[in-house]
Amino acid sequence: GVETIRYYQQRSLLPIPESLGAYRHYPVSLGNRIRFIKRAQELGFSLDEVAELLSLEDGIDRASIRRIANERLQEIQTKLADLMRMKMALTHLIQECEHTDKEEPCPIIATLSQEVQLSAY
Repeated sequence: GVETIRYYQQRSLLPIPESLGAYRHYPVSLGNRIRFIKRAQELGFSLDEVAELLSLEDGIDRASIRRIANERLQEIQTKLADLMRMKMALTHLIQECEHTDKEEPCPIIATLSQEVQLSAY
């Protein structure tokens, strides 16, 4: 959309073409650059990282490109580990809730209540 293109221009990710009257004419190559930005975002790169990658788009400085990609990969691996811990904790709580006597409260609610109290301190 127009707002996205203008935002990318403000972030210096896209050039601002000359205006011819009320219209701006964008070169076809700009579409490739927008696709690059969008694909990089889909892979989790921030716009700052995208800007850095665009500055390296000639592909010669492979060490810098690998560094940026490795940093992103490390962040993804950390998030995956966090998600796996969350999955295991929730799976355990669901099983406990399923096998807890009906007279006792579900351990999910008790655990979440404890977490909220702990995080308030």
